[in-house]
Amino acid sequence: MYTLIVVLITIIAILMTIAVLMQSGQGGGLSGGLAGNAAGATGMVGQRRTADFLSKATSVMGATFLMLCLVANFFIDRSTTTQSAVQQRGLEMPVNRDFQQPTQSPAAIPQQPADENN
Repeated sequence: MYTLIVVLITIIAILMTIAVLMQSGQGGGLSGGLAGNAAGATGMVGQRRTADFLSKATSVMGATFLMLCLVANFFIDRSTTTQSAVQQRGLEMPVNRDFQQPTQSPAAIPQQPADENN
């Protein structure tokens, strides 16, 4: 069930991206570019309905996307793992409790070899 929900979320995300890109921005989009030029000089037929459809479709897909994301959390199989991968990795690695400072630290400025001529 979880896989089906993830596939639906992916399809809706792709469709919503396409719908958002087709919407008009500041000066065009689908209603101003393609539909407006296809109608010729009269140009006013169908422009507003295209923008209304894309706007409503984006809203519906956005709401569906959010709802599916919330529902997907309830279908995650939690019985197989009791700890996260980070917690499991922490149990495998030994803890270094040696807090002593090193006796000699490397020089902050690299030493340059002395010239033999000077």
